[in-house]
Amino acid sequence: MAHKQYDCNMGCPVEAALEVIGGKWKGVILYHLSSQTYRFNELRRLMPEITQRMLTKQLRELEADHLISRKVYPEVPPKVEYSMTAYGETLTPVIHALQTWGLKHLQRDKVT
Repeated sequence: MAHKQYDCNMGCPVEAALEVIGGKWKGVILYHLSSQTYRFNELRRLMPEITQRMLTKQLRELEADHLISRKVYPEVPPKVEYSMTAYGETLTPVIHALQTWGLKHLQRDKVT
């Protein structure tokens, strides 16, 4: 995946990071893969609102950015597993920090 060139200012690294992990589903996919390897249909079951087409697209983008790896086993029917790469694992603290913040945010919404 070709990366955009940035006219960097102080917010540039945040913009670059959000371009790679932003969107509705990438963070959720990375969250699940941070704990274990999953097959495609297992990920679909964990995220019942995502369409098969969108999951495929998001997985391909994450793979193109070297955050996850896709392993195909030569079986019939084919078995495909997705897991975090070593580079993707560097995002684990960020994903867990987002989870912590999200829990606090959801609790705050219940109070107000």
